[in-house]
Parts: sequence; C-alpha cells; structure tokens
Amino acid sequence: MRVFVTGGSGQTGPAVVAELVAAGHSVTGLARSDAAAARLESLGATPHRGSLEDLDSLHSGATAADGVLHMAYGGDFSDLDDMMRRDRTAIETLGQPLAHSGRPLVITSGTLVMPAGRETTEKDEPDMAGIAAFRIAGERACLDFAARDVRASVVRLAPTVHGPEDHGFIPMLIATARKTDVSAYVGEGTNRWPAVHRLDAAVLFRLALEKAPAGSVLHGVAESGVTLKSIAETIARGLDLPTASLTPAEAATHFVSPFMATAYGFDGPVSSAHTQELLGWSPTHPTLLDDLEHGDYLTRPAS
Repeated sequence: MRVFVTGGSGQTGPAVVAELVAAGHSVTGLARSDAAAARLESLGATPHRGSLEDLDSLHSGATAADGVLHMAYGGDFSDLDDMMRRDRTAIETLGQPLAHSGRPLVITSGTLVMPAGRETTEKDEPDMAGIAAFRIAGERACLDFAARDVRASVVRLAPTVHGPEDHGFIPMLIATARKTDVSAYVGEGTNRWPAVHRLDAAVLFRLALEKAPAGSVLHGVAESGVTLKSIAETIARGLDLPTASLTPAEAATHFVSPFMATAYGFDGPVSSAHTQELLGWSPTHPTLLDDLEHGDYLTRPAS
C-alpha cells in the first residue's frame, strides 16, 4: 500500500513509519522542514514538502496514496478554536480525494476526550465539555467520510505514549520534579491515566490502515489506568526526591500550566478490549512504570 503520512517525523511518527516500511508498505511523509525530510528519508520514507496549512500539499499527497494516516497536530494551545479548525480542515482536505474509493483514512485523537471517573470503552460517546473536547471535531470529520465509501477510522492514543526519547507529558512531569525538588500528584493521586508503548501504538496504526472497518473508533491503550501517585512515586525513587500531594489550586501553579495541572489530576481509565479483539492487536512492550524505572526517562540529562 502507498501510504501518505502526516506527523511522520514527530514523536510517535517515526515508529509508525518504520513499522509500515518493515511491513512492506511504501510511505510518503509530509515534511515542513529539511530536518523533517531527512528524518523521513532515514526511515525509508519519501518526503513530501508541505504543511498542515498548505492544503494543496495535503490534497496532492492523499490523491497519490492508497491510504492516509494523519498524526500531525499543530497550533497554539492558547487558541483551541483555531487548533480545532486547522485539524478539521486538514482532515477534510485529506479525505476528499479518498471519497468513493474504499481507501483507508486513519486519524489520531486522544483518550482524554472521554468522560472522566469511570473506565470507558470505544462504544462510549466522548465528553463534549471535557478537557480535550477540541479533538472531537476532527474525529467527526473523519468518521463522516465512512458514509462516502472511505474506510475511515479514529485511533485515540493514551495521554502517555511512552518509550525512548519521549518528550511528552511524563518528561514534563519529571522536569517539574527536578525543578521543584518534589515529585507531586494532585489530591490522593488515585486518578488514572491510560498508557501505551510507542512500538505497540505503531503496530495499531498499521493494523488500522490495513483492516479497520469503516467507522471504527479504536483505543490505543495497553494499560487501562496507571495511577498518578504510582507515577510520582516511581519518579521520586529514581530522582531521590520526596513526594507530595497538592490541592488543585496548588497544582495550578506548581505544574507547567493550569491546563497541565488539570490533566495531571484527570481520572480517565480507558479500555481497549474491543480494539484488541477487532484487529488482533496484542501489546507486548514494557509498561509505563517499567519504562520509568529501566528506560531513559530518569537518566537522560535534564533539559
């Protein structure tokens, strides 16, 4: 399959591109810079110069492909409406050349769109007033193409897609612990985050492209819920720091931003049982806490 990929040079993207190439697919990746182009070439992909704002480049990339995988997400988090608009427009642009062809369109969302406080499944509706509601418009734009004979599916990734050289939420938590000399959590720390290893996520994206039925909502989750207290305690042991419980008000100033304080206090366990059964996906790589203890999270130089 000739696959057009956006976000192929980002954090999760290189693992996905490598997985696709190893499986025999031909990958063309959107590249907005020389560095991104070089990274894609090193993975065996062909760069396609452009950006999410360059709709002509998105359209031409999708037109030439047998399937499209959209992982890129950009913009200014201080303007969520603009981020939502950009993502929806990109998805609509990528999907239009696939209409009435049966070709796959796979886009990325996150499990933080789901309601808090209970373990949710792929069959549950996202929370329109939730912490990540700005991702829902993109999900709907993608799934709407299922009615136009596109094999459209959404992969909701766990908030932590962990593995070597991660630069997401967990490294931000570690950086705050180093800066403040305490590894903190919100309240009792019993709130739960799903997690998935980057290499397991890469396999899921490949399977979604190859065989996910039209209209599928998939959960990229290997662990349904890891408590934030256990994460903070593992960081504390590795850095030889104390732990501390913060009130929501204290967390708003302790962490990188009020948004991140809310995220670190979010209780959002998620099941992927349906995804695993539907696609035959079986995560096999280390857990988040194993990665924290034995990976590079606590040994790489502080940035």
